[in-house]
Amino acid sequence: MDNDATHDIRPLRLEALPEDLRRMLKQARAKRGWSQRKLASRAGLTQKHISSIESGKIIPRYDTLLELVRILEHDLIMVPRALVPAVQSMVREHLRHDRREESDERPLYAVDDDERQPQERHGDEV
Repeated sequence: MDNDATHDIRPLRLEALPEDLRRMLKQARAKRGWSQRKLASRAGLTQKHISSIESGKIIPRYDTLLELVRILEHDLIMVPRALVPAVQSMVREHLRHDRREESDERPLYAVDDDERQPQERHGDEV
């Protein structure tokens, strides 16, 4: 039996971690106030190794990447490709919410001005 499907599968060799992933790792490290040396120490790596990962000079092994992400209190998840834009939108909204430092919860769905509750009437209105 000729299995043409296996001929279509080609190994993917990245030249570097995607820029957005490298940026997110660096931002997560910086948000904790950690130097590359501190993250390296916690991960059992060298500062030079962390620098090379963040700059895209090397691609970490998958288990190393998972450990770095775990140490930075993040997670890698598999998302169906069709849902990636929706997940990215949710993450951006979450980050915007964190930056505003709002303490009260917001509705899950946006509310148009026309759908808002009527304003309270003042005593002199009829």
